Amino acid sequence: MVARGGVLLYEPHVTAEAAYWVELRPAESGRNVVVRADALSSLTDITPPGFDARTRVHEYGGGAYVVHDGSVFFANFVDQRLYRQELGGDPVPITPQPPTPASLRYADMRLSPDGRFIVCVRERHEGEGIPTNELVVLAADGSAEPWIVAGGRDFYAFPRVSPDGRRVAWIEWDMPQMPWDGTELKVADLCEDGTLGEPLLIAGGPTESIFQPDWSPGGVLHFVSDRTGWWNLFREEEGGARNLTPMAAEFGVPMWEFGYSAYAFLGDGRIACLYRREGIHHLAILDPATSELLDVDLPFSCYEPPHIVAHGTRLVFVAGGPATPAQVVSLDFVTRSVEVLRKSRELDIDEGFFSVPSAIEFPTDGGLTAHAWFYPPANRDFAAPEGERPPLIVMSHGGPTAESTAEFSLQEQFFTSRGFAVVDVNYGGSTGYGRGYRERLNGQWGIVDVSDCINAARYLVEQGEADPARLIITGGSAGGYTTVCALTWHHDFAAGATYFGIADLEPFATFTHKFELKYTDNLVGPWPEAADLWRARSPIHSFDMLSCPIIILQGLEDEVVPPEQAEIMVRALEANGLPYAYLAFEGEQHGFRKAENIQRALEAEVSFYAQILGFELAGGIEPVEIRRR
Repeated sequence: MVARGGVLLYEPHVTAEAAYWVELRPAESGRNVVVRADALSSLTDITPPGFDARTRVHEYGGGAYVVHDGSVFFANFVDQRLYRQELGGDPVPITPQPPTPASLRYADMRLSPDGRFIVCVRERHEGEGIPTNELVVLAADGSAEPWIVAGGRDFYAFPRVSPDGRRVAWIEWDMPQMPWDGTELKVADLCEDGTLGEPLLIAGGPTESIFQPDWSPGGVLHFVSDRTGWWNLFREEEGGARNLTPMAAEFGVPMWEFGYSAYAFLGDGRIACLYRREGIHHLAILDPATSELLDVDLPFSCYEPPHIVAHGTRLVFVAGGPATPAQVVSLDFVTRSVEVLRKSRELDIDEGFFSVPSAIEFPTDGGLTAHAWFYPPANRDFAAPEGERPPLIVMSHGGPTAESTAEFSLQEQFFTSRGFAVVDVNYGGSTGYGRGYRERLNGQWGIVDVSDCINAARYLVEQGEADPARLIITGGSAGGYTTVCALTWHHDFAAGATYFGIADLEPFATFTHKFELKYTDNLVGPWPEAADLWRARSPIHSFDMLSCPIIILQGLEDEVVPPEQAEIMVRALEANGLPYAYLAFEGEQHGFRKAENIQRALEAEVSFYAQILGFELAGGIEPVEIRRR
């Protein structure tokens, strides 16, 4: 069910005639399909077989398509070219064949109001050097090759054209900054020939993160800024910018992908906003004239990923909750109708099998507190022996500048229905709790995150919710690094699992994708000045201290955390004789997308835990081979 029983829904668009969104379909080898729902809610696949609407800009992608006057423009994963597709027609390429396969990549497209031009981000891969990112404009009919309109900075995002077609806003930044550290908001005139005038700096800097600039229907520039310590929504006004939402809440998120949208303009001048406070998500309506913000009463408590769009009085967004799988929802403020256009999965399961999480705040190092979501075991047909406390799986999210939410996840239920408790930790450095909380990890990666995960487990043991002898930690990517650090330098856990995780930081000084090339400079220290610290924070050099079994799962085409990281760990485990399992998956990148691989990875993980903790595993799951000296 986890692997094949649903799709991932994201990036809705809406026009007067229809709503659109993207579906990632594991059952179709992880293909991304643009889907259209018309006024009668009949669903049509826009992206035909053989095409995959996914961009590789920044490797994480996002913002792979846009809709304008019924035409869909999308980036195709295999060749990374842009295609234009009319309803019922075949995709037609509108960007040239790149000099080498997939070397010209496009993302975050927007069209001029007259439909003549597309403004977007382009990433050029030329030879072995660092890719070049820039803003380009191209003819929407493919009659002219793209031309550069902004370049020289390391990164660009959110190109947005004003309603009158006369101006373009965007954000830009340089390494070692990440977009949640500091970005600059620029605006320039869009000339008749598709070139840009001299850009003007509107907001931002090295210690201010600007997120999602956009224009109101009346042509007023809005943007999200964390200058107050929280991502609030601002409106440009004469003499400066006014904070429309002065509150300790997050109206933005880290820009891991393109295409995020945390607010949208309604036709009557109001603004629909998504915001998060103390881990809880809200959909609200803002009156910019009075700054009155009213939550909308809907049966959803999680809006993840943050995608909300509007046309007139109609909102379309992705929403769900702890017991509600994500769905594409349409809300019309005139008819007051709420319509579910598409569910990520259909569940015919009694709720007695599902664990509903609760938010916990627990003490951690330095007299501080940290946050997590706790899932107790849940299975209507079984109960634990009297007085027995469950094994606990501590989940460490990736990023590390990311957030664990309470959105419905069958992955957690896969474990809780089998008798495990799960705690999904928002360690210091996570999003959703203000800039100060996010910056706890600066210079402290491998320390703060590890301590918070350990303290979450200890807290639940003290509360009687977990067995101290059966604690497990798992994580993917940066969460895999946290996992390996915890297993190497601490002795709280009986086993661990790392998905495409990091064990040696030093290769990342020169070998990773551009977006995160200098990320570790902020998280650990500047390279090469802090080379000794990088080495000291790399658990691979201390694997002789690793004292418990571990399972390693890795995609062999991962460009973010390359397979060499897994192979380094395997060699070290072989050398010191600890039990381990290693599964490598052909054709998988950073995050598994193919249903058969998702299924095999989860079954291998739970089989590993069963063998290490010494219990019989139900359900006919194929055992994973544990290698022992």
